[in-house]
Amino acid sequence: VQLQASGGGLVQTGGSLTLSCAASGIALSDYAMGWHRQAPGKEREMVAEISTGGAMVSGASVKGRFAISRDNAKNTIYLQMNSLKPEDTAVYYCNAALIKCTGHMCDIVDGHDYWGQGTQVTVSS
Repeated sequence: VQLQASGGGLVQTGGSLTLSCAASGIALSDYAMGWHRQAPGKEREMVAEISTGGAMVSGASVKGRFAISRDNAKNTIYLQMNSLKPEDTAVYYCNAALIKCTGHMCDIVDGHDYWGQGTQVTVSS
């Protein structure tokens, strides 16, 4: 299984970038997908997640500026990032998790939680 993230780069404050994450070895349509980021000296944080049914959740710091989407036919997810700020500077990672729900209890299936290699996003002030 491979998740290949791309699209990072250097952008000025207020600019936009679109990250892509292409999967091989799994069918993304079966997986909950997400973008997470980690800045130097900080813990990894959730940026945005999208379920197999298309339900989306965004982190408070990016709400209204970032949007996650998925194209199951291309086995790819995207993160559209607008109005970028210097505090958005981080390595961005994509994640695929196979979720199993029993009643109202859902959990990640052991061994089916995958991470991409990360792509650097740098926002200059």
